[in-house]
Amino acid sequence: MANTPGTPDPHTDDRWIARTAAQVRAPDALRARIETSRPPRRTRVRRHLELGGALATALAVILLAVVLVSPAGTPGAPSLSQAAALGMLTPTAAAPAPDTAHASSRLAREVEEIYFPNWESIHWRAVGQRTDRINGRLALTVYYEGRGHRIAYTIVSAPALAQPNAPVTTVRGTVERTLTIDGRTAVTWRRAGHTCLLSGQGVPGAVLRALAGWHPGA
Repeated sequence: MANTPGTPDPHTDDRWIARTAAQVRAPDALRARIETSRPPRRTRVRRHLELGGALATALAVILLAVVLVSPAGTPGAPSLSQAAALGMLTPTAAAPAPDTAHASSRLAREVEEIYFPNWESIHWRAVGQRTDRINGRLALTVYYEGRGHRIAYTIVSAPALAQPNAPVTTVRGTVERTLTIDGRTAVTWRRAGHTCLLSGQGVPGAVLRALAGWHPGA
């Protein structure tokens, strides 16, 4: 039916629609139910913080993955910092058992005949391990716990990585270099052309150097 003159057409008059919408108000009971269903402001803030933390963690994992696969130094040669980054990751497998032939001094895990030590007698117990590849190079890490700390022992397959410019110490014939990488104390040395690396958060360099130079019965 046609509208009478002077009467706004609700289908075409935008001003009439806007004016009418401004005058319409939801019933108080409905507004109360909507307001009640909304989480408290403290909950909303906490959810935003949790989401932000989750995103930051995911970003850190992505960045670490990029570090582990990106070239560094000479083509195909991983860097010492890439090897040290493995110490900040979590184990993916149970700790290796003691070696059956040398149970008191070795674990049943090695990289090209370079074995991991069994430090149980000096109160550092193996608690886990993980296997990674850095630029195609095998890197095996065993995690130890003792005296309230966790340390990571990584062996990278030959050839050995470049030596860092760091203070040199010789402990029981082992030439070691001590440095700090990403806030972790690290000690690195070579065994039969392989790179070995011990690192830990809040662990004194002297402790890591003593472990690196450890021999059965020492």
